[in-house]
Amino acid sequence: MARRLEGGRLVIASHNPGKVAEIAALLAPFSIEAVGAADLGLAEPAETGQSFRENAELKARAAARAANLPALADDSGLVVAALGGAPGVLSARWAGPGRDFKAAMARVERELGGRDPRAAFVCVLALAWPDGHCETVEGRVEGALVFPPRGTRGFGYDPIFIPEGGRLTFGEMDPEQKHRISHRARAFRELAALCLAP
Repeated sequence: MARRLEGGRLVIASHNPGKVAEIAALLAPFSIEAVGAADLGLAEPAETGQSFRENAELKARAAARAANLPALADDSGLVVAALGGAPGVLSARWAGPGRDFKAAMARVERELGGRDPRAAFVCVLALAWPDGHCETVEGRVEGALVFPPRGTRGFGYDPIFIPEGGRLTFGEMDPEQKHRISHRARAFRELAALCLAP
């Protein structure tokens, strides 16, 4: 049986302000006080996992131990079929140390070279407690890539991704619209059903 989180303070184990804001908004209805890892001065652990799940669990457990609080970590990325699943777990690294996602999107376009634009956004959320217990869930949104990038909302690869059945990129969508259908929102709904008190 899954362990449940009954309100209180929770660390969002990320130093990405866009991701922290998005997750904090999802947590708002659950009487949970979300605080970002950067606000607590927590170090970013090396993401040495070979999968989104491994990296999410690694980050959540490290933050939970360091802060002595439950911690929620996300590992997510863009999975492009024609690139053998790349950038995948390396999605943030494709943006380099300066997190230049314009350069990362240009690299995706260059490497794709006009081939099949099908892609998916994948998100694994891991909720860990200081004693090491961890629950994980996955959310996925299928779609296609479009170039040049469109829209200035969202973050990361959002301006080049159109979800299946849609016309707007995640970068063009109103944040509330994106929150309803995103890979992170889908994973969060799974997590809420599993671990969060209504």
